[in-house]
Amino acid sequence: MDPSLTLLLIALLILASAFLSLSEISMAAARRLRLGQLADAGDPRARRALETQAQPGSYFTVVQIGQNMVAILGGVVGEGALTPWFASLLQHLTTPAAAATIGFALSFALITSLFVLFSDLLPKRLAMVSPETIVLRVVGPMHWWMWLLRPAVWAFDGLASLAMRLLRLPTERDERITPADILALAEAGAQAGVLAAPEHQVIANVFELDTRTVESAMTTRERIVYLLQDDSDEQIRTRIASQPHSTYLVCDGDIDHVVGYVDAPDLFQRVLQGESISLRDDGGLLHKVLIVPDRLTLSEMLEQFRQAHEDFAVIVNEYSLVVGIVTLNDVMSTVMGSLVAPDDEEQIVRRDDGSWLMDGLTPIGEVLRAIGADAALLPQRGQYDTLAGFLMVMLRRIPRRTDAVVWGSWRFEVLDVDGYKIDQVLVTRAAGQEAQGSC
Repeated sequence: MDPSLTLLLIALLILASAFLSLSEISMAAARRLRLGQLADAGDPRARRALETQAQPGSYFTVVQIGQNMVAILGGVVGEGALTPWFASLLQHLTTPAAAATIGFALSFALITSLFVLFSDLLPKRLAMVSPETIVLRVVGPMHWWMWLLRPAVWAFDGLASLAMRLLRLPTERDERITPADILALAEAGAQAGVLAAPEHQVIANVFELDTRTVESAMTTRERIVYLLQDDSDEQIRTRIASQPHSTYLVCDGDIDHVVGYVDAPDLFQRVLQGESISLRDDGGLLHKVLIVPDRLTLSEMLEQFRQAHEDFAVIVNEYSLVVGIVTLNDVMSTVMGSLVAPDDEEQIVRRDDGSWLMDGLTPIGEVLRAIGADAALLPQRGQYDTLAGFLMVMLRRIPRRTDAVVWGSWRFEVLDVDGYKIDQVLVTRAAGQEAQGSC
């Protein structure tokens, strides 16, 4: 065969193989969500691609038939295609027999390299970068080839399906999207700069609503401002003036006997009208309060708010003792994270030396996120929701100042304790040490 014709045929085979590689990888990598959006916008090629992804057997059968045909033809045509040219260059340097042998080896290496580079590596990289764009271009020609090779496709596809059934292998792709998939997409978007870090955090926080309990977002018992039913008008006025809030618990005798709550606007209206305030004869001031257990998740808390048409609830433990209060704003602030401006100090502060100062009430999920630790490795998971709870479980007692716990490559040292409440914890790296508790 004429050398120029041989080289032209090799070039055509490389182009055919490149097309098949593009078709294979782009169909496998194309995102159904993106294709669905294009199909909804009226692109018939996207609908055809979605149908192919749902039943990909025939499509990939054509790809494999084509790739094997190209490989065989490439071997036939390429065998020694450039051998005479290389042999003529080498005949002055060695014997004719050696020149022919070396020429064949060089011809084989060059042709193989061209196929690997231009029909395999480059097309597949391109298909991985823009799978949806490419699959829309190749799906039409590929369906034409599927029709042309229908008998062979039917035979090979049937045999492959039979083999998969005999081997009890799945025959359909699982298209379910899990929370982990969404979080992975959000992480990729954040790394690519498409999502800002706070927006990425909001998405992660939404999925944590099902695992974080109301205790991680509540106002704790000792910080609750409440009124007693027997408080005088003067006591009530003094309390709301010194500690202004939008809502006040009303209790009978002590905080563990909650009878309801009052809204600050209702109290202010009484004050502005010059009326006395009495919580015994409430005159419509007192509202029935929503009581929830402390083991509810934040997701369940949102559902409770929705069903009760309330945005305020009292949290009690298994002994019916009040442990805190939670509002709809508390839950939403947990979701929004740094996108909202908190009234209190930040619970986690990064220091210049790379260590962290953390509030004892910091949710354990936020602690792990800050230091980049895996929640699956937490000891005795589920027994605590905050950093303080983690330290108590690890030490098996109430932590004292200077107590320290080493877990993995991190050291948690208690810096400040107010009574029994852990105020500040210093978190530093402790590389090379095994997880353990010490005091």
